[in-house]
Amino acid sequence: MKQYLLAVHHAEDEASIPPPEVLAGIMKDVDVFNEELRATGAWVFAGGLHPSSTATVVQVKDGEVITTDGPFAETKEQLGGFWIVKAPDLDAALSLAAKGAVACQLPVEVRPFQDDPE
Repeated sequence: MKQYLLAVHHAEDEASIPPPEVLAGIMKDVDVFNEELRATGAWVFAGGLHPSSTATVVQVKDGEVITTDGPFAETKEQLGGFWIVKAPDLDAALSLAAKGAVACQLPVEVRPFQDDPE
């Protein structure tokens, strides 16, 4: 089976953070979705991320390694968490992503991993 990244994107501003009682329900729904992924064998790995302000970017410019604080992409929405899942095809991965989007109440981007070279 092919592996897919289900990436959860969200705005990090204070107004976008749900109140604690709403967030508790969302996290419960995400836990239920995670258990479903495990039970069906689609689960590979998942994780939530700290805010993009904790990121460090490492890059090479003119042969020199440079590190900078903060996210690489300067956008309103950032990657907040992800699932790595196994699915037989894109349609199945999209179905899983739909369930994940319902659980976390955020957009979920689906991207296939590149196949290993033979």
